[in-house]
Amino acid sequence: MTVNKSGLDLYWIPLGAGGPAIVRFSGAAYETIKAQFERRERYDLYHAALIAHTSQGSFSIEMTPVPNGSSASDRGVVAEGAVGMRWARRLRIFRYEVRTWRDGVIPDLGFAVASPVRISDEAAIAQLVLDLAPAVPTPTWGRDELRTGDMWNSNSVVAWLLARAGLDDGTVRPPPGGRAPGWEAGLTIARNGIAPPPATRAPTSRPGY
Repeated sequence: MTVNKSGLDLYWIPLGAGGPAIVRFSGAAYETIKAQFERRERYDLYHAALIAHTSQGSFSIEMTPVPNGSSASDRGVVAEGAVGMRWARRLRIFRYEVRTWRDGVIPDLGFAVASPVRISDEAAIAQLVLDLAPAVPTPTWGRDELRTGDMWNSNSVVAWLLARAGLDDGTVRPPPGGRAPGWEAGLTIARNGIAPPPATRAPTSRPGY
């Protein structure tokens, strides 16, 4: 359930919840192989998203595939990046977008586990995260172009935003038994100031401004 009080909320959504079975299957296969390679137990995988409640309204913040149809400005898109292969980003299916969507929809939010996690009760902090979003790095999704030891994905965006806003002191973690691939990439890039490849920024203005 969404919290309406001003502030910032984090949601942990099981990977592939409510979506195509292939997403859950491929995620489970990836985690099984990763766990065997690292000689550890297998964890549940999560996708992180934020909702910022400000005086301007509530904004959903997340990385998603670029959908077909609706305008990017309607979804509050502030940046785009490549999926898998940088050269293939000419095709919509090989691009992702970073959104700050006013009154936006977060797919499968109803499946979120141990959520929402209240990160801050301050509207100013929620606004700060919104203001940082257009500057988020946009490396290629699913790869470790910046040599952080972790791939870049939707969790990296959320971790980067929290770290740059001074909100992640290492205690923000997925629910017990869970893992958020890409989280450490976002923290590392935010803390070390690693310069990403040139980004593609949305040409539209921020929603609500």
